[in-house]
Amino acid sequence: MRTIILAITTALFGSGAVSAEPENLGRLYLSNPAAVTPPQCYTKTENKNAPASNPCYVCHTDSRAPNFTNDLDLQLLYDFAEPARTNRWHNLFKDRSEYLAEVSDEQILGYVRESNYRAPDGSVPLREKLRENLPAHWDGNGNGRWDGYVPDVQFNFDSAGFDRDADGGYSGWRALAYTPFPGTFFPTNGSTDDVLIRLPAIYRNSEQGEFDVEVYRINLAIVEALIKRADIAIDPVDEEKLKVDLDKNGELATATQITYDWAPLEQRHMSYVGEARLAQQRKEAPLSAGSYPLGTEFLHSVRYLDVDTNGEVSMAARMKELRYARKVRWVTYFQHRELAADELKDAHDFPDRLEPVIGDIERGVSNRRGWRYSGFIEDRHGGLRPQSYEELATCSGCHGAIGANVDGGFAMTRKLDAGKSFQRGWYHWNQKSLAGTPEPLRADGEGEYAYYLKQVGNADEYRSNSEVRARFFDSEGALKSAMLDRLAGDINVLIMPTPRRALDLNKAYRAIVVEQSFREGRDAVLSPRDNLLRELTEGQETGVQRALSYF
Repeated sequence: MRTIILAITTALFGSGAVSAEPENLGRLYLSNPAAVTPPQCYTKTENKNAPASNPCYVCHTDSRAPNFTNDLDLQLLYDFAEPARTNRWHNLFKDRSEYLAEVSDEQILGYVRESNYRAPDGSVPLREKLRENLPAHWDGNGNGRWDGYVPDVQFNFDSAGFDRDADGGYSGWRALAYTPFPGTFFPTNGSTDDVLIRLPAIYRNSEQGEFDVEVYRINLAIVEALIKRADIAIDPVDEEKLKVDLDKNGELATATQITYDWAPLEQRHMSYVGEARLAQQRKEAPLSAGSYPLGTEFLHSVRYLDVDTNGEVSMAARMKELRYARKVRWVTYFQHRELAADELKDAHDFPDRLEPVIGDIERGVSNRRGWRYSGFIEDRHGGLRPQSYEELATCSGCHGAIGANVDGGFAMTRKLDAGKSFQRGWYHWNQKSLAGTPEPLRADGEGEYAYYLKQVGNADEYRSNSEVRARFFDSEGALKSAMLDRLAGDINVLIMPTPRRALDLNKAYRAIVVEQSFREGRDAVLSPRDNLLRELTEGQETGVQRALSYF
């Protein structure tokens, strides 16, 4: 089946003009000097005879410590360095209509339903290739071995969301369920995705140094409390055994929640449990609000859209990307503030100098805030290969100096409520779909997605999703109250596409895969983007009149 699909798609799409495969993927060169600037930042926000749209607020906003990058001003101004004023994301301007017409629905469905992570015999071809048969053009540092992350997840989750191997052992990875970030990450705009987290061994072990799943669950709940700055519900646990007053009620008894109460200047502290508690006492496991433990890892697969026989759209087996992040350096509040101040000064003193991309394809690229990001992406034949240095550069943009980041990421702040959700929000989408998930609420109580629709006028930054536009807006451009009522109880009415749109989005993305033109953009585009600027001028305004807060 795979050979047939490959032959068909290669014939239809051609060999493509751009290919990263024959090149040294680790070459430290950017054909797009502004690769760290995502295509969404080139959105044309002005509307004819109507107020400007403002999708910018979800990324550029007033930050929360230890993130001190308050960048509300970027909602009002395209404040780009000179090399970034030319939009080089050419794939967003291409017409894919011929591809959509030539590839049948059966062909694309067969393709996306085939896993490119796991072989039929259960092996992981990418893992074996990295360990045993490393291609020379993947070897970024030329030492004959792969020094980066080697995929070690089974995608076999138990009733608590923990990844388990064939023998029942724990890989350390745990899936978390979350509401998609507004805009591009809605599946209706092209992709489904998942997020897994893994803490270092000391957070998984008892004080005796042995793996203890209860200790691990408690430490993950503590991390959730620190990132969300909120109390987190847990299954009943014996605090006396763990030697920590988790619920902060002044006694060691049975706790049913992690109480968030961290204000060290007021002598209010929190503690991890197990081996991490001892390490924390030795100052080897620092803890602070808004920060993940040193050594935390994230795994994020981005996938195609599947359509079942009932017309339901869901996560496909085939991966577009497998993204990996690891916290390699602890950064204090003071250091975060210094970094934000330095970046502000650099932008003032050298306004046309772009921030350098530090890293390589094996260790990953840095966000300058303690994290390294690397990953894998489809090759022309549908297998997974390392992302090139230039392809990875885009990671340091979204995960770097923007106001919405919480310690470099977005997922844990959006994790489903541990007190109300299935498996306390610890599960993978292959265990339960998004259907029936209530709309997340903003701090002011308004529905987050309804607010986005109101500010943007659509479900994507470019205002190109005709399906959502017709579903949620009337002919005068006003939101339909009946649809907002449905959205409040089930986000699927907004974020999931119809089967027709899902199949077309799959085909449009597959065209990019065959071309291997990811450096020119990796959004699935059904028609050339209209609300997208090709060139900008110095000091150009967005037309947005009032900056908004994401939080």
